[in-house]
Amino acid sequence: MTSSFNVRSAGGYEQLMGRWSKKLAPLFINFAGLADGERILDVGCGNGSLTFALPRAADVGEIVAVDFSPVFVEEAARLNTDPRIRVEQGDATALPFADDTFDRALALLVLHFVPETQKAIAEMRRVVRPGGVVAAAVWDHLGGMPGMRMMWDTVVVLDPNARPLRTHYCFQPMMAPDEMKNSFVLQGLEDVEETSLLIRMDYHSFDDYWGPIAAGEGPLGKYVAGLDPALRAKVDAAVRDAYEAGRPDGPRSFVSVAWACRGTVPVA
Repeated sequence: MTSSFNVRSAGGYEQLMGRWSKKLAPLFINFAGLADGERILDVGCGNGSLTFALPRAADVGEIVAVDFSPVFVEEAARLNTDPRIRVEQGDATALPFADDTFDRALALLVLHFVPETQKAIAEMRRVVRPGGVVAAAVWDHLGGMPGMRMMWDTVVVLDPNARPLRTHYCFQPMMAPDEMKNSFVLQGLEDVEETSLLIRMDYHSFDDYWGPIAAGEGPLGKYVAGLDPALRAKVDAAVRDAYEAGRPDGPRSFVSVAWACRGTVPVA
C-alpha cells in the first residue's frame, strides 16, 4: 500500500493536522461507540490522536495502533505510556491480524489517503468479530474545510499548474456524501449510518496557520516547497492576505466538518 499523504516530521504534522484530529477524536469515539474491556484496532494511528483518546473514553482491554508511516509509528510509540496500547507498523489493505480479533476497528482521517480504500474497509471488517463495529471518518475537503480550501483556491489563481492538485484534494476517496456509507454496505456491513462531525480550527496568527505548510508538510506543503522563489513569495503574500481578510494579523477560527460512518459486522 502507498499513501497519498506527505509527512516530513511528526512535529510538523502535529501543527498541521494532529492538533485538530485530537479535537475530532472524542466526537468520533462517541459516534463509533466504545465499551469497557473491548479490544480496539486503530488503523492509521498517526501521532496517536485517536489512540490516546480511547482509554479516556472507556476502560478498554487492549488497543493496537497501526500506521504505514515509520515516522508516525515511532512518534506514537514514543508518546505511549499505557501498557494496554501497542503500536506497530502495518498496511491498512493487508492488516497483520487474524479474523475476528477485535471488537472494533476504527480509522480516523485515514481512508481518503488509502488508494485501495475498498480493500482497507474489507480488511477492517475481516479482523472485527461478528457483531463488532467498523467505523471511519474523513474530512469533507470539498465543502467542509473552508480554511484549507482558502489556501488551495488562492494558490490556483496564481499558478494554474496547481489546479490538478486542488482537484485531487477536493475529491479524494470517501469524501462525497454517502460514499463511505455505500462502501461499507458493499463490504457487507449492516446497520450502516453516516453523519457529519464538526469542530473549529482556531489559529493564533497567520504563522500558526501557514507555518507547517510553509515548512513542506502535507500535500499543499509539498507543492509549496517546490515553487521557485518568485512564485513562492507571491503565494506566501496572497495566502496571508486571504487569512487576514483586511484586518490585522491575529486569531482566526474556521469551521471544519468530517464525514463519519459506522457499520456492524453481520452475525452468522
